Amino acid sequence: MDDNQIKLTSLTTKGGCGCKIGPADLAQVLRNIPAPVASPNLLVGLDTSDDAGVYKLTDDIALVQTLDFFTPIVDNPYDFGQIAATNAISDVYAMGGTPLTALNIVAFPISTLDKNILSEILRGAGDKLREANVTLVGGHSIDDKEPKFGLAVTGIVHPNKVRSNAGAKPGDKLILTKPIGVGILTTSIKKDLLTEDEIKRVTSVMTTLNKTAAEVMEIYDVHAATDVTGFGLLGHGSEMATGSNVGLVIYADQVPILPRVRELAEAGSIPGGTKNNYKHIENIVIYPESMDSIDRHILCDAVTSGGLLISVNGNEADQLLSELQKKGVEASMIGEVIAENPGKIIVR
Repeated sequence: MDDNQIKLTSLTTKGGCGCKIGPADLAQVLRNIPAPVASPNLLVGLDTSDDAGVYKLTDDIALVQTLDFFTPIVDNPYDFGQIAATNAISDVYAMGGTPLTALNIVAFPISTLDKNILSEILRGAGDKLREANVTLVGGHSIDDKEPKFGLAVTGIVHPNKVRSNAGAKPGDKLILTKPIGVGILTTSIKKDLLTEDEIKRVTSVMTTLNKTAAEVMEIYDVHAATDVTGFGLLGHGSEMATGSNVGLVIYADQVPILPRVRELAEAGSIPGGTKNNYKHIENIVIYPESMDSIDRHILCDAVTSGGLLISVNGNEADQLLSELQKKGVEASMIGEVIAENPGKIIVR
């Protein structure tokens, strides 16, 4: 079977980070697992719903570990591999770390799909790993009727320079480094509603490493960071607000949104993951009465391989934003951190 004739997104009911178990269901599951082995060297674990775990090895080196895999989000196998790799590496960048090694995770219907499709997925991932200067050290594969791909990534960070999602401080400004709306657009790919140029645009967003953004923010007084993925901008923002015991204000008209997102959402291309996100945080987010359901769902859209949400000292925010933009990062100032309403998000 010619891989050019295969529509990968038709082989799965959900795609990308939108196939994550919903935050409400996940919370119920995690509530029942035994407490992990306690260690004074564990700097970041399960407590703050952070992007990766961080374990101190020496006074100068801490290990950053993360894992991400999902079903196809685009039809081109090579692009799918690139997106999966970009997404997995992003968690290390969000923690302020440098990614070093990766392991491939493969589930593939090897007897029913052309093996060349899997080769292209792995080639795409390999090229993105090389771009990030990450060494592939192995992997694991299973025969599965629904294709899935991802990576486990290991990096390092100085123990004193970990960027958790739980350090935001009142007075900080919030910067987002990629536009949102990816989930709505990729759901539209499954429905054949996007042009080739529109597919290229959203694919470009998902295959852009957060490497430059992470390197630029390194020299600034960044108090917290997280990458925006399956739980959406407001979902990951709520984790930052809760973990930091602060309130977040999001200026809706400043949030960058990809073209046609609202139009396609109105036409019904709102993925299930986005709807789950919206429902999960409806008691956490305070929306303006004038904002309709479509715009509220867009702010909760389940993103795959999204940008970094950065909480930076307000006095340095303009300079950080300017430098990010000069380096080609699609960054926008989208809000601020306040002491009032801890754990809540106020959308204006």
